[in-house]
Amino acid sequence: MELVEQLISRAKANKQCIVLPEGTEERTLKAANQILTDGVADLILIGNPDEIHALAKEWGLGNIGKATIIDPENNPKAEEYAQLLCELRKKKGMTIEEARKKVLDPLYLGCLIIKNGEADGQLAGARNTTGDVLRPALQIIKTAPGITCVSGAMLLLTHAPECGDNGVLVMGDVAVTPVPDANQLAQIAICTARTAKAVAGIEPRVAMLSFSTKGSAKHEVVDKVVEAFGIAKEMDPALVIDGELQADAALVPSVGASKAPGSPIAGKANVLVVPSLEVGNIGYKLVQRLGHATAVGPILQGIARPVNDLSRGCSIDDVYKMIAITANQAIAAKAGC
Repeated sequence: MELVEQLISRAKANKQCIVLPEGTEERTLKAANQILTDGVADLILIGNPDEIHALAKEWGLGNIGKATIIDPENNPKAEEYAQLLCELRKKKGMTIEEARKKVLDPLYLGCLIIKNGEADGQLAGARNTTGDVLRPALQIIKTAPGITCVSGAMLLLTHAPECGDNGVLVMGDVAVTPVPDANQLAQIAICTARTAKAVAGIEPRVAMLSFSTKGSAKHEVVDKVVEAFGIAKEMDPALVIDGELQADAALVPSVGASKAPGSPIAGKANVLVVPSLEVGNIGYKLVQRLGHATAVGPILQGIARPVNDLSRGCSIDDVYKMIAITANQAIAAKAGC
């Protein structure tokens, strides 16, 4: 788990402020206590302060007092945030009365805190669906410049040191966009490469995966991957990327040399971009279960400031790691990466 230790170390060295809207959820609160104990990040917990302190006492969480706690029902900045939300959504017809109701929702409130420059990222999803987590993020924080497609990347920490960067690979999209078109797929490639750099700390070598390598098969879904490759190169000419490639041609040097001679990344890819969400979700779970790899994520990407979504089946350790990842994303965003 060397990569996870690096993530935590980087977060400690450049401490960010992360919002946890599910401030009374047990796993979230226990992970928050450990984050504060270890000095990984500053935290804002959203919820009733009396309830949070009572739960902390019940569970023996002695460092929750180090967090900032914001009560949405008794928030001195509620009107300021309502005015901000109303201004952001006025073209969609939002009234100030509707905005005042929305700022009582912790997920909306957390994104408004970030938009107002008072926090650097948000993590939720232990109690809420992906849609509920994403909706306020897209309405308030919006997508990053040049990006219209939100996606999710998965860190795969494998037992195959000959693959990727000493066994570390990043795969996208595994979480959000079911059937991306060529333009969206190109954006997913760009964003997954950025995640590889910001979170995994690796220089991305991106493979656009397909069931074909360099024209070995003909099909419209192959054509989409080829088109996406061209768009991605236009978006970021400096990006080291190639496609279309089969997975073995992307990962195994001898196969890459045979199937795609002259390719800049064949046999040495560390970022894998799949043609659809179905492929990504099935693929990473097969690697996780059959190959006993550690899968960390999904890490949401494409939003102007990091907002991440937990699985409702997450563990305390999952929450802890995702707070550290969100902090690393925030560091990279500030650096313009």
